[in-house]
Amino acid sequence: MTLPLILASSSATRAALLRGAGLAFEARPAAVDEAALKEAAQAEAIPPAETAILLAEAKAQRIGRRETQAVVIGADQLLVCEGRWYDKPEDLAAARAQLQALRGRTHTLYTAMVLWRGGQRIWHHVATPRLTMRDFSETFLDRYLAAEGEAVTHSVGAYRLEGLGVQLFRDVQGEHSAILGLPLLPLLGFLRQHGVLPE
Repeated sequence: MTLPLILASSSATRAALLRGAGLAFEARPAAVDEAALKEAAQAEAIPPAETAILLAEAKAQRIGRRETQAVVIGADQLLVCEGRWYDKPEDLAAARAQLQALRGRTHTLYTAMVLWRGGQRIWHHVATPRLTMRDFSETFLDRYLAAEGEAVTHSVGAYRLEGLGVQLFRDVQGEHSAILGLPLLPLLGFLRQHGVLPE
């Protein structure tokens, strides 16, 4: 019997990654106070990787407690550059300031997944892609923000690597899907090992 699969997220990008990989699933957004969890984690000096797991688990747990027979995927992503944590920009002005701060620097994306079933965590994984932005001009930044518009506020990095955002970079290290928010290869491997997907 194939176990139901639920993505505890409203992310269109994560849903598209799962669909593209041929998975049948249901998407259900999980209401979690991410800002409060991040604030508490920073106050307690919890490392970014562990914080990303906590956020992903909070989402998986929220849905998984009601859907005990399903495998629930929770995912979250933190961006850290030179010790500073970044959130999704609130507006285009915040996106501009964030991109200016990241320009010419290398940042790490802590992309966490937690799988929840039967009232407990059954698996977790953290990928850590590293991306280096080029020293782009203000003219390019103007054009980029005008072209992307409000879409930049939907990403923790103020960029979509699958779109025009790729032009912001000079070096990218890590699995492409992990940069987009869901490390597919380890996820698919786990699901195969546990009979959710065929070998």
